[in-house]
Amino acid sequence: MQTPHAFRVQAQACAELGSPMYAALLTRIADELAGEPILGEILQGHEDDPGPSALALRLVGGVHRQVLAGDATELAEHYPSVGGRWSLDAAWPAFLSTLRQRKDEIVAALDSAPQTNEVGRASALLGGLLHVAAEHPLPIRLFEIGASGGLNLRADQFRYLRADGTSWGPADSPVVLDPAWQGASLPAADVRVVERVGTDLAPVDVASEPGRLTLLSYVWPDMLARLARLRGAFEVADRVPADLRPTDAVTMLKELWLRSGTVTVLWHSFMWQYLSTEDKVAAADRLEALAASATPDQPFAWLRLEPERRRPGADREFLVVLQTWPTGERRVLGTAAPHGVPTILE
Repeated sequence: MQTPHAFRVQAQACAELGSPMYAALLTRIADELAGEPILGEILQGHEDDPGPSALALRLVGGVHRQVLAGDATELAEHYPSVGGRWSLDAAWPAFLSTLRQRKDEIVAALDSAPQTNEVGRASALLGGLLHVAAEHPLPIRLFEIGASGGLNLRADQFRYLRADGTSWGPADSPVVLDPAWQGASLPAADVRVVERVGTDLAPVDVASEPGRLTLLSYVWPDMLARLARLRGAFEVADRVPADLRPTDAVTMLKELWLRSGTVTVLWHSFMWQYLSTEDKVAAADRLEALAASATPDQPFAWLRLEPERRRPGADREFLVVLQTWPTGERRVLGTAAPHGVPTILE
């Protein structure tokens, strides 16, 4: 049975990434799995789910959704995301009560992969777009694979702050990334996005209340800055349209073509690892074909934030990598935290 181990591994990850609430809750779940019948009932059939399935996050995300929807009022008193005050010992009985009362909904949540649209990663995207726009002062066509709800397709509508007091973006934006960037400076450029297209196997409709609830439920409840960014991004999405399509990455790339008088930018973050080996090969072949068709009048840029190695044998880092054609130049622009901010520029 892999379940207790999976919950402990996820608890450690939450501790390292800044969520002491989930670190404590997931550790308690792992400790109590053998003795609390309701946990066994809900997790029945998932005992041997592999680690990458994120079973622990599916469970607590399903519970968080009940809290956010107002269907777990007793537990809400302990969830910071709705104004509660977290204490594991105080919350644990209410957590178990919620599992019993909302069992069917929480079991159903285990069959859905966690959906995240981490707005903080827009700092890596916008930093890359500034480089692209400085080198190719053309209107930008922005395409994202693994876009979830497509919120980062509106990255140019967010505000980015640096510790030195400088900033970029609309002063009245409801999304503020602080600190967005540290380290090297970024070029001054006019970012003009004229097309925004995202694809995802199961795109989230951020214009709908259920879609917004889905994304909010997978943000860890004690990470209030992330929740604020996400809610602000919903406001931006209401006024800035984007074309979100339910399709896979390879299909989207095969349908993508460069356009004269514009620079086409392909962006993705923390999704490449989930592609099959076959799809990675197909995607790489299509990227090579797009690169070969690039000219000074229709340049192509591939921008990504993924766990990569700088060189063979090196440790993996969360690298912000930009490659542009027709030159083919590849640059590591910096590194980023898993949730995006800050992006450390090099």
